Amino acid sequence: MQRVSKCFKMARDKYYSNEMGCTFSPYNSGQYSIFLYYLANTIFRAGGNYKLATKLYYLNKIMHSVDWYYEIELPEYFGVEHPIGSVLGRAEYSDGFYLFQGCTVGGDKGTEPKYPKLGRNVILYANSTVLGHAIIGNNVVVSTGTTIINDRIPDCSFVFGHLPNLIIKKRNPDEIEKHISDFWIL
Repeated sequence: MQRVSKCFKMARDKYYSNEMGCTFSPYNSGQYSIFLYYLANTIFRAGGNYKLATKLYYLNKIMHSVDWYYEIELPEYFGVEHPIGSVLGRAEYSDGFYLFQGCTVGGDKGTEPKYPKLGRNVILYANSTVLGHAIIGNNVVVSTGTTIINDRIPDCSFVFGHLPNLIIKKRNPDEIEKHISDFWIL
């Protein structure tokens, strides 16, 4: 619960945190999916009961239709909105990561597997995908349905489209921060 509380305290969403502090409800699927991930991951980190960690991972998968294996290291605070259908694979995640339904993050299956690296405050809107050796900078918004594979996205950007026609729009840091502050207490 410490990890959940720390995560939720950073959220601007009224369902996660309010003037009274952190709120937790097992009836909120976003909150409960984060709780189950953190619980399974905490057990794994402690070198504990892998059977229990696997059961919690599977419970999260069947209850919320998310595939967030307990061995991946999600950040200290991240958020979800309607997480159904999201797959979070091996990658380097940073604080402020936020995703919506149908998002996928993962590596490639080459002879030398490569995994994405996501900077601070990356928002993945619905059905967006980040694969391979993609490097996403800090304060980046990935638009709905965007596919990024092995690309480098600079800080303070909005990204749209698909390979090979990605559209990257650099933005003023203040403009991006305003957008990000809708999600996180900065």
